[in-house]
This record gives sequence, structure tokens and C-alpha cells, in this order.
Amino acid sequence: MNKIKLLGLALVTAAASLSSCSDYLEVKLDDQLSLDEVFSKRTTTLQYLRHIYSFLPYECQFQMENAVWEYRDADGAAVPLSDEAHFSWTMWVPHLNFTTGDFGPTTKNWNNWPSMYTGIEQAGIFMENVGRCPEFTDEEKRVAIAEARFLRAYCYFQLFRRFGPVFIWGDRRSEQTIPPSSIDRNTVDENLDFMISEIDRAIEDLPLTIDNGIQFDGRITKGAAMAAKSRILLYAASPLYNGCDLYKGKLMNKDGKYLFPQTPDPEKWTKAAAAAKAVIDLGMYSLNVDNSETDPFLKAIKSYQGVQFNAWNSEIIWGYWPRSCPYSASVGLYPAYMNGARYCPTNIIAQGCSGYCPSLKLVDSYPMAETGRYPVTGYDSNGDPIVDPQSGYVASGFTNDWEHPIEGPKFGGVRAHNSVIGRDARFYASVFCNGFYWVNEFTKPEIGGKVIVTFHKTGNSPYTNLTADNTKVGYLWRRFLKPDQDYQNNQWGEFFWFYYRLAEIYLNYAEACNEKPSREPAESLKYINLIRERAGLNKLEEAYPEINFLSDQEALRQMIRKERMIELAFEGHRYYDCRRWMIAEKEMNYMPKTLNVAATTFDASWERTYNIWNRAMVFEPKNYFMPINQEQLNEMVNITQNYGW
Repeated sequence: MNKIKLLGLALVTAAASLSSCSDYLEVKLDDQLSLDEVFSKRTTTLQYLRHIYSFLPYECQFQMENAVWEYRDADGAAVPLSDEAHFSWTMWVPHLNFTTGDFGPTTKNWNNWPSMYTGIEQAGIFMENVGRCPEFTDEEKRVAIAEARFLRAYCYFQLFRRFGPVFIWGDRRSEQTIPPSSIDRNTVDENLDFMISEIDRAIEDLPLTIDNGIQFDGRITKGAAMAAKSRILLYAASPLYNGCDLYKGKLMNKDGKYLFPQTPDPEKWTKAAAAAKAVIDLGMYSLNVDNSETDPFLKAIKSYQGVQFNAWNSEIIWGYWPRSCPYSASVGLYPAYMNGARYCPTNIIAQGCSGYCPSLKLVDSYPMAETGRYPVTGYDSNGDPIVDPQSGYVASGFTNDWEHPIEGPKFGGVRAHNSVIGRDARFYASVFCNGFYWVNEFTKPEIGGKVIVTFHKTGNSPYTNLTADNTKVGYLWRRFLKPDQDYQNNQWGEFFWFYYRLAEIYLNYAEACNEKPSREPAESLKYINLIRERAGLNKLEEAYPEINFLSDQEALRQMIRKERMIELAFEGHRYYDCRRWMIAEKEMNYMPKTLNVAATTFDASWERTYNIWNRAMVFEPKNYFMPINQEQLNEMVNITQNYGW
């Protein structure tokens, strides 16, 4: 009799040991409850459904861990893999292997193939058996099947964006044995057809809202499935998946089919636009706006902060509460701490380790509040920024007694570098700068509550050496830190994360409208300007009167890409965006500059240098997709490996 171990907590990661394809393509159930017993009761049936949710990627976990296999699904690790972040650690952290190109088919970190196929199979078992539960109404069965169907498709998408097209298991049960030697990958279009058809079927039966939000927040709704469809179709239309030159004449499977389309299909952009617009037209979601503030700039800051701070606000399409995970629970910690401590400055907050830092490239990207223009247009041969003279950006010098728009009125003025003055609201909501007051007064008593944090070698949160816990960039990320939490005394609060929000859908729609054959630049401008308006910025047409965006597709394309990098920063998009646009070889192939945190004075610490961060970022053509791991190659001996591996 087949048995299964049930997980009672929603959104925790299954901890099965996976060693061969039979482990994740066949039913392997532990000796606890039979399927008959599971589906005989409402409680255990719901537990099984929660178990399927546990395979969702852990997007708020930015750091891969060597020892814990569950963190192979830490999809937030896409943040330090991209050019938007340079985390402080220079040893022992697996993401460095990927950014320096030191990985291959034998690298086990970030290999989600086994766990995603386990989730795929578990969803199939549930769909096949939930109809047997006598305590579920017909409507509940219908919705539960739709949830599992969506989750199965979502697992495929996690594989699809990491490895490219994969083997489609479909509705075949494990009793229908498939010899591992006969398994090969389906094509991109076969993968897309399956995922979209499954999601469309789920959309038909999913509810628009969740009735019992306290118990079931985070369960799939119609809007969540439609948002996922929007993202998938945006990827499908993008160059990487849509007839790029890199894969022409390459990667043919055992059936004689090329895995990747050999010619582009521009109409895929039309489908992507329609999918995004369908979410917008639901009329259920709106950009989060904080109406408690009368000051326009502070309102813009708090509106952006509130997307994260105010759980289930009007912008959230699908989110979750990652209250615990196997690794954090094992040491008595929670995601709010695991993330929070890594944002906090060393020596200022007791548990702070100055770990999560934006790159200078991301810092340089934020627009100027007054002109609305992006200040840095590129970098010269020495890696220094090329400044748009019309932006209003000042690259050097200092201003005394400058007040931060959040802390300044309460704490007072600081000596601020001119490069961080006059930026847009999202900059101040997101970036903590060298020489700013810390975000609250809950610091060490001997420091005196309010404290200006300095990162240079003789500062109060100093750089000491390359391997220590300290910022190597000269900035920290603050967007996910709530100022009202007493981090000094380990009061980290709860941590809310979102998979989809309306701003992404607006940007998806803007991009697709600009790219589709029947180009609609006015629609693109409308929705990108809605996001800029929330940030307190003028319209693109006003910021750049010299550009006719209605006729200049390339100019609008670049603006959309800049806006995605800023609005969606640290949400795990940038790495995948650079890949799907096929610009990663340009954007993620360089030696990063940082501020000179090894300087002995504050003023000198604002000079840019190559001398701190000593590892070049490497991205080769083969890196557009991860290699299929050797364990899987050993199991499925005829499966087609990715290009270059």
C-alpha cells in the first residue's frame, strides 16, 4: 500500500531526498497514510494541497546555501547573480561561482530540477485523487484541481526559465513507466503550449477572490494565474526564446526537432500584450498609494515602500507569508531575521552584517526627481559614469546640512555627496547611503540612538578586509526594512513577499505594446507613465522632449528596460530580464567598481575604485541557460544538454 508523509504547514519546502529520476517521476510515498486515508477526510486533503504549495520557489531568500538542498529553490538568488547587486561576501557563498563563471554540470547549487519534478508529480497525484474526498463539495474539488493544475504549470515555468525547454510529463501517472533512456526535452513551443493550456484551464475554475483570507491568503486566484500567464508569454516573445541566432541549427532532440524556434514569431508579442491587458482589465488591482501623506515627495516614497510593508495591499496580485523555512526553523530564526540582519549595518545593529548591497550600476540608474531623466547613460573605458548633462545630476562634491526626505525632518541634516541628492522617491525608499542617518533610533545605547552611519575604514560601520561582514560597495539596501522595527533588540517582525504585483503587469504590457507588429507606443507610454507618476516623476515625453517615442521604438525600448530595473529592483527580475533580452553578455560581463570604503576619511570614501571588489562578473553565451546537472544526465542518458555545456 502506497503511503505519504503530509506536511501540515503551508508554504514550507518539502525535504525529500532525491537521487534518481525514479524519485521524482514516480510515486514514492512514505509509510504513514495511504492515498485512501488521505483523501477520505477534508483535513488531510487540504494538507496534501498545502504540500503542493510547498514546492513554490522561495523568492525572498536571496542567498543560496551550500548545505541545505531546499535552497536550490531559493529563486531570490537571481538577485546577486545579476548586475543589480553586489553582496558583501567574497567567500563561501555559492552565487559567486555563478557570477564568476566557475560552475558547470556537476555544480549542485541552484539545481531545482529534482524538486520541481517532485512538485509536478505530486500535483498530478492530487488532481487524480481529490475527487474521492467525500467532505469536499463539487465546487471545492473543481477549485482544488485548478489550484494543483496551476501549481504544476508553475513548476514547469521555474524549470523553463532556468534550463530552457524541459521534458513534459503531462497527465501520465507513474504506473505508466517511461524508461529514463527514452526521455528527452520537448521543444520551447511544446513547453509553452502545455503551460499556457494548463493555466487557461485553471483560470476557468479559479475564484477571483479568497473567501477566508485569514486562513487561505496565498492560495491561487484567477488574477494570480492570469498574471503568471502574462509573465510566461512575455518570456516566450522575448529574443532568447523566440528565434534567436544563438540557437539556430543547434540543440535538436532525439525526435529530430530543434528545441528552440529557428525563426522569430513577432505575433508572440501580441499574445503577451493581450495577456497583460487581461489582468489590467479585471479592474481588481491598483498601484499602491499612501494617501496619509500630504507632502507629494514623501507620499511617493511611502507609496512605494507600502508595496512591501502593507501586506495584501491593492497592488498585490499574489503573495505569501514566508514565516518559516527548514533552514531558518532549524536554528530558531525566521525569514524576517534572515533577510533583515543582512540589510543592517555591521557595528550599528547587533546582528547586522552589511550583506545585501545594491551595485553602483543600480544606484546610478535612479532618475532625477526634478527632470525625470535617468542621470547615467553609460560608462566610459575606465568604468566611470557618462552623465546626461540635462538630467541635473552632480557627480562630485558635497552639500552640508542636507536633509533626507524620510529621516531628515526628525533627525537633522547630514554631509551628503551630491550624487545622492535630488534622486527619485524610489531611490530614498530603497538605497541606504554612506553618511546617512540610520533608519530608526533603535541602536546601541552607547551610540546614542540616532546615528549617522559611515562605511569607510575609520567609520563606525567600517570596512576592515575583503572577507569580513561589511559593505564592499558603500551602500546598503533598505527597501525591505521597516523603520518601526527594533532590529537592535531582535524584533524583526513578520516578512511579506509577493510573487506578482500590478506594476510588473503594467511594465509587461508596456514592453509588449512597444514590440508587437501593430506597435502601440501610446499604450506603452500610458502605463510606464502611471508607474513614474506614483514615483513623483513627470511623463517620459516631458522628461525627454527631444525624443519622439511614438516613432522611435528603440528609445522607448531602452526606457522600458531602465524602468524595469528600477521599479522591480531586488525582486528577482533583472537576471532573467537580461537573459531573455539577450543583453547579459554586455550587462553582466565587467569588473565592478565600488566606492572606496578602504579610505580613511569620509570624503575620500566617495571615490570610485576597482581596488575593493576583486572579482570580475563573467557571462558567456552558454550561460543564457543553466546546464542540466550531471545527476540528471546520468539518469536520462539521451537527454539533450544545453548549448555550450
